[in-house]
Amino acid sequence: MKNSRRTFIATAAAAGVAGPFAAHAETNPEGTPRLLLGPMMGAVTATSAPIWMQLSGDYFDAQVAYTTDPIAGPWKRTTPSRANAQDDCTLVIHLEDLQPDTTYHYRVLSNGKVDKYLRDLPPMSFRTAPAAPARFRVAFGSCARIQSDPEQPIWRALAMNRPDLFLWLGDNIYGDSTVPATLAMEYQRQRFVPSFQPIGRNIPQLAIWDDHDFALDNYDRTNPIRDKALEIFERYWANPAYGLPGTPGVFFDYGYGGVDFFMLDGRYHRAPDADPDTPDKEFLGKGQFEWLKARLLASKAPFKILACGSGWSRFKGPGGDSWSAYLHERQRLFDFIRDHKVSGVVLLSGDTHFPHVACAPQSEQGGYDLYDLVSSALAQMVAGSPMDLGKIAARMAPDQMIRQPLLGVNNAGIIDFDMTGKTPTLSFNVIDIRGKALYDPLTLRADELVNGVSSWRGKLGR
Repeated sequence: MKNSRRTFIATAAAAGVAGPFAAHAETNPEGTPRLLLGPMMGAVTATSAPIWMQLSGDYFDAQVAYTTDPIAGPWKRTTPSRANAQDDCTLVIHLEDLQPDTTYHYRVLSNGKVDKYLRDLPPMSFRTAPAAPARFRVAFGSCARIQSDPEQPIWRALAMNRPDLFLWLGDNIYGDSTVPATLAMEYQRQRFVPSFQPIGRNIPQLAIWDDHDFALDNYDRTNPIRDKALEIFERYWANPAYGLPGTPGVFFDYGYGGVDFFMLDGRYHRAPDADPDTPDKEFLGKGQFEWLKARLLASKAPFKILACGSGWSRFKGPGGDSWSAYLHERQRLFDFIRDHKVSGVVLLSGDTHFPHVACAPQSEQGGYDLYDLVSSALAQMVAGSPMDLGKIAARMAPDQMIRQPLLGVNNAGIIDFDMTGKTPTLSFNVIDIRGKALYDPLTLRADELVNGVSSWRGKLGR
């Protein structure tokens, strides 16, 4: 429910700002200080929250006023910050010393006043991460092409489903260019989509990339602007980290509610798809691969989610733009998981423009079955031609299709985690633009994802 005029005046007074309907008398020759895009939540923790924004210039101070009680206050303010024109006047403001699992309400201030073009709206809100294992909902997706779907109704469906986190798995924009300024402009266009803004302002957003936001279709480490593309990516997201010193990339890990998420970079270090698939062919690159192994060994979480823009299964066949062209490296990773008894691994991916669930039945090699949960496309002109499922099955073997591809539907993935019981569980589905669940739910228990357990036959469904 929207705040009334009286309630809003109370919230503005509590925040210690000028009345919301008072004129903003600005004398700056550059114009009225204000937000151009955002705010957008980043990767919250139990005690902190980053908030991304793009400002109208570098000539004024920006702050965030925040509280747990938007009526009575008290409102705290962050230290004033200024954007940098070299960064497209983007800025991330960090809120610190917060309480776990708590809803905070916030406003963006420009030169100490409520932003002119947001002052008629109620305060925005977010929730910090729980400090202990919890029940929570993660939404994810890929392929948001504003060029073919500027309205993007999937965001309204996601708002109805109330996720606690949203994971972008690549092709978050269709930059399709080796001109860095074009990539930046496409990020700006996507942030301006009205249906996305309530999700962006209130739900933490974490992101990796795929080819179309890296540069051109199917691009890899030969991309001549990969360093500039990475610089621009960092400018437009509020992730907790980007790669490692000496190993550039968008990869990072992140814990929430008892689950560890490993967000992978499938482009920066990747050899060309068409190269022969020898044991030396790289997908993650040596530095990222070693980092992932170390972080998996360090994780004590019952579920370890490995998210990648490219599909994990053999669906696209040899030379396809997916892990199917890098099967030696894929098997090295799967063997590492088995040999070091790393339990609870579940795979996420996007890219394909249709949702599905695939499985690599590693239980047949002494490990356990590794499921690839796929959601695509969020916003895209999607094809509806029939598929030859027999040919797909033959190409994928020994991988298995657990939920069949759904064609011609924009969608987002939904995962409900329950980490509070003796046996943690997750349940996966996809929703369409009406918020309707499209599959029989796929439920995985942590005790099924351990060496020696075969589960995939019992998971087949519609």
